[in-house]
Amino acid sequence: MAKLTPAVRRAREQWRHRGVARPPFAIAPGAGQESVWDYPRPPRLAPDSRRVQVRDGDGALLADTGNAIRVLETASPPTFYLPPDDVRMQRLRASERRTFCEWKGIGIEFDLPQLAGVAWTYADVFPEFAAIAGYIGFYPSKAACSVDGEPVRPQPGGYYGGWVTNEVIGPFKGEPGSASWW
Repeated sequence: MAKLTPAVRRAREQWRHRGVARPPFAIAPGAGQESVWDYPRPPRLAPDSRRVQVRDGDGALLADTGNAIRVLETASPPTFYLPPDDVRMQRLRASERRTFCEWKGIGIEFDLPQLAGVAWTYADVFPEFAAIAGYIGFYPSKAACSVDGEPVRPQPGGYYGGWVTNEVIGPFKGEPGSASWW
């Protein structure tokens, strides 16, 4: 399990927006919508039984599940994590690249033979995120992701792995001018 060091505590404490009060610049949700500004910080895990599919650039199926877990985190569209048993893991190759999230832990990226950094997993997680340890997240900017048949749009900014669907509204972390949204 990842350790809660003083540096991690400082990174967690820097967040001003925590889903308690929607900031004035946030868009009000309509019927059947969720505002990312109502999501909590620390993030919340939400099991999701909708059909989630992921395809590579050639249209070949990489993952198909009805057992995803959404991570709901202030300012970001949900990130969907898929159980490894529902992912064609033999197609993915672990890379040497590592990522870090002050809430979830240390991540390992995966490549496809023709595409780097298509997915990741948290192998070394903080205890409160043990439920997603080993689950696979896909970047919708690099793979064709869908939720109940709706194509997913990638979270702005190029770095993040949030899944934008019609049910979530922002504005989203990663958009121009969002660097000060701590």
